[in-house]
Amino acid sequence: MIKKIFVGALMCLSFLTAQADEGMWLPSLIGSRIKDMRSKGFKLTAEDIYSVNKASLKDAVVQFGGGCTGEFLSAEGLLLTNHHCGYGSIQSLSSVEHDYLTHGYWAHARGEELPVPGLTVSLLVKMEEVTDRIAAGEKAEDIIAEAVKEGKGYRASVEQMYYGNQQFLFVYQTYRDVRLVGTPPSSIGKFGGETDNWIWPRHTGDFSIWRVYADQNNEPAAYSKDNKPYQPKRHFTVSTKGVDEGDFTMIYGFPGNTQEYVISDAVEYVAEVSDPMKIALRTQRLDIIAAEQAKSAEVRIAYAAIYSGIANAWKKWQGEVLGLNRLGTVAKKQAYEREFEKWAATKPEYASLMSDMHKAYAEVIPEYYMRELFTESIATINAYTFARSLYASVLRAEAEGKTFDVETAHQNFLKTYNQTIDQAIARRMVAEFCDRVAPERMPADLKTQIKYYGGAEKYVDAMFRASRLLGKEPITISDVKGDALVEFSRMFNKINEKSRQYAFRNLSNAPQIEQYYRPYMRALREWDKDRAFYPDANFTLRVAYGTVAGYEYADAEYHHPVSTIDGIMAKDDPNVYDYNIPQVLRDIYAAKDYGRWGQDIYGKKSVAVCFLATNHTSGGNSGSPVINGKGELIGINFDRTWRSTMSDMEFDPTICRNISVDIRYVLFVIDRIGGASYLFDEMTLK
Repeated sequence: MIKKIFVGALMCLSFLTAQADEGMWLPSLIGSRIKDMRSKGFKLTAEDIYSVNKASLKDAVVQFGGGCTGEFLSAEGLLLTNHHCGYGSIQSLSSVEHDYLTHGYWAHARGEELPVPGLTVSLLVKMEEVTDRIAAGEKAEDIIAEAVKEGKGYRASVEQMYYGNQQFLFVYQTYRDVRLVGTPPSSIGKFGGETDNWIWPRHTGDFSIWRVYADQNNEPAAYSKDNKPYQPKRHFTVSTKGVDEGDFTMIYGFPGNTQEYVISDAVEYVAEVSDPMKIALRTQRLDIIAAEQAKSAEVRIAYAAIYSGIANAWKKWQGEVLGLNRLGTVAKKQAYEREFEKWAATKPEYASLMSDMHKAYAEVIPEYYMRELFTESIATINAYTFARSLYASVLRAEAEGKTFDVETAHQNFLKTYNQTIDQAIARRMVAEFCDRVAPERMPADLKTQIKYYGGAEKYVDAMFRASRLLGKEPITISDVKGDALVEFSRMFNKINEKSRQYAFRNLSNAPQIEQYYRPYMRALREWDKDRAFYPDANFTLRVAYGTVAGYEYADAEYHHPVSTIDGIMAKDDPNVYDYNIPQVLRDIYAAKDYGRWGQDIYGKKSVAVCFLATNHTSGGNSGSPVINGKGELIGINFDRTWRSTMSDMEFDPTICRNISVDIRYVLFVIDRIGGASYLFDEMTLK
């Protein structure tokens, strides 16, 4: 049972009013915020930010890959995003002989730019509210079908705002010829590794440079040597003047997921059940992978993106739990809900809303937890997922009167499979699943096998020894049907099927719960009229704005908003992979030979590396352009401070800060480390 916390009804409710710099605003409706933005130093108009009638800043911003943001730097398709956003693509281009992760890569001519199969960028063509059209009976799929006919490479979606109280059509154009132009070595682009992740002060040059290519008509096309650099309608002017505390900042990007309006039950589940479980399981997986990476450069490269992907959320969840507990978010929401219930008691349409929501959460949480436990344990075992997929393919082929080529699938799997890591993970994850699952949900066959072998880990070892799917000898369909791993995978069929039924963005998006959020959001807007409502992030284009600002990290410990190259040198350690910076950077620092990139910072000549601001960001904002009041690029967003990660549920303006790479450091690295200053010729530097 989740512990309930009760507080007095007089607790301050102001935490739920949109604070200064809180909010992720829809660009097409940004006119309502322009007055506030101007008061903070913004000099442009709403139409400069978003327009469908002329080129605007939206045309310089893209969705990069499957979950990041990028921005155009030139009229020739030059694109900037985070190093970690391109990490998987850079890894796919790397090998032990050409280790671009470790050493970086710089194209010094267009012909040296490296194509990345499967990598895409998407530009927002337009966003349009379609609430009335859907209310009048139009189907979302018909609206989408109509929109995608309007242009080559178009895709579209209808997205829900305020839990369905409004619907917006988003139309994108997707480009599929994207090439790597330059990336710093990991000792710059991922400086500090997971040790520094989410931490301030930060000294990570988290950027990479790409180019988008198009056909002769500037339209999307598959890779071809005949393609030309894409010509965007708009690209960012780059400011080289730097930032000062108090300067206006604006983030323009695609934040992925926030839950600002969920009730206390959802926060309680995250802080006390979900995050702690996921943190514990991922800690064990990370320890296993790291131990093997330390033994082999080949394993280090092969598992680099995998490790980073596991670790990023793992550390974020730790900060989220600390932040929610520090702020007392659960208790504050409970007080807010009690005040709401008093107001709603005289409104028949809302009177039972809170009690209905509490009941719905109580019903859904056990099933949702089961899905999360299964996903973070059993489903992370590569041998399990392969066995399940292979067996399903065999059955599907037989049902169609065909024969599935199991041996080709077998050999393809073995090409990248690391049994040492996977078996170690399997031993721990099966044991953890058994310890954490409700007894009545434990698969009977699994319980029998574990009892027979004398423990979960002994059973896993026996299963891996017996499986022909992991050996080099050819296999047949009969081998698959009787394999120990296939039998293991079948034990979870019911759990896997049930898990799919709860594969929602968040717990609160389960239909049994979400049905109440639509009237709840309407009710809140009727009741709490002083609250500035903005829609939760859902990977659609948003504007967030604030100022460059430090913060008080602890009593009498103020963190300045700009970090410098001096901090890099203080951490430099040739014996530690994540801190072993390139020798050329040591030489530049020793000679204080910063050239045009050296500036007076905190009373001495140095090079700015990263800066803090008060913008409200979330996952998906990685790679987002950070611009000044004139609309000029001053940085690339890549992280939040560790104590800010609860901002997906509660934004605390006193301590929530986003972290960006200072554009001056990007230019410094391109010039002095990469020797690629020729790229400046196509940029607009100011």
